[in-house]
Amino acid sequence: MIAIGEASRQSGVGIETIRYYEREGIVPKPERASNNRRLYSQRDVGRLRFLRKCRDLGFPLADAKTLLDLSEGSGADCQTVKELAERHVSNVRGKIKELIRLEAALNELTANCDSGNISCPMLSQLRTTDSH
Repeated sequence: MIAIGEASRQSGVGIETIRYYEREGIVPKPERASNNRRLYSQRDVGRLRFLRKCRDLGFPLADAKTLLDLSEGSGADCQTVKELAERHVSNVRGKIKELIRLEAALNELTANCDSGNISCPMLSQLRTTDSH
C-alpha cells in the first residue's frame, strides 16, 4: 500500500485530480491508515492510470468512467466500447473541422498585416466584423 503522492507519481494523475475522482465516485475511496491517510493498492494505481490514458485520448470524464467500469466488468461489452470510441472519433473530427475554419479565419485576418503599418488592419477588422 502506498500514499497518495506515490500513487500520483506512478499513475501520472495529479493529487487534486485523484481526490476529485474519489469525491465524484469515479474511483472507489481508498483504504485509510490509522492516521487517516489514504492508502492505495496497485489496483487503485491501475485504475488511475487507465483514466489518465482515456483522458489523454480526449475522452470526456463520463466516458472514461464508463470505459473503466466496462474494463473491470466480468464481460467487457466490446460493442459498447466501440460505440463510445466511434462517437468520440466523430466529435474529434468535428473539432478538427472547427480548428481548420479557425486557422483559415486567422490566416485571412493576418494576411493584410504589414509590420510597418500605423493602423493595424487585423484590429480594425476585428472591431467591425460580426463575430459569427
